[in-house]
Amino acid sequence: MKNGLWENKEVKDLFDSIERIKREGQPLRKAFMEHARKYSRQPNSVRNYYYHEIDNLEEDKVRLKNLGIDLDKHKKNSIQYFSKEEEEKLMLKIDKLVNEGYSVRKACLTLSNGDVNQMLRFQNKYRNFKSKQKPIKTDNIIKFSKKKDKISDAELQALFMGLVRLVKRSATDEVNEQVKNTMERANQELRKTIVALNSKEKEYKELKDAFIKIKEENSKLVKDIFKLKCDKAGKLREKFNKSNMSEN
Repeated sequence: MKNGLWENKEVKDLFDSIERIKREGQPLRKAFMEHARKYSRQPNSVRNYYYHEIDNLEEDKVRLKNLGIDLDKHKKNSIQYFSKEEEEKLMLKIDKLVNEGYSVRKACLTLSNGDVNQMLRFQNKYRNFKSKQKPIKTDNIIKFSKKKDKISDAELQALFMGLVRLVKRSATDEVNEQVKNTMERANQELRKTIVALNSKEKEYKELKDAFIKIKEENSKLVKDIFKLKCDKAGKLREKFNKSNMSEN
């Protein structure tokens, strides 16, 4: 990093990190924070650069190819806006259910068919809409909501779908935790194996050195024995020659 400028290597590193974080099912903010620590930047600055760079790379195909980035893995989530007509219809539907005894949250969940994200979107829109409305005088008339005796089929289906999504999410989190634990155990066993191999390699080297030393000593001993035998044979021959000379 030079004077805050982004070099190609850092850009590629950021996009690679985000692809990894997505594969691991973790939030993107983790990738932004990791990159910020690695390159001494601010997480928000990294985030803003990332989304801005996606637009730049969509226009610059040559640079995109040179960087080797697959933009299909970096699609930005598009924000869905309500039209004026859609907003009015939604407010009327929520008001109708609220007047029938539903809470705002329950009404939004029913209209979203159990989609929690969509429910939150409807709920925020409704509350924002209501906050902008001027209070209406009702001449001290107290309005009681209509009490329902039983849950409708639509409500049951919405609640069921919401539970299914929660169970799926819980199962996914559990599997991810199991995979993480398995990987940690595997890494620990691998480290133990490497330490054991290093120890065996050291032991093997020591044994090899000892064997070479014994072999060298054995070779020297053989030479010494051979020399002694030669010296003994020489002395016997000399003694034998002297004995023959004395007899003559």
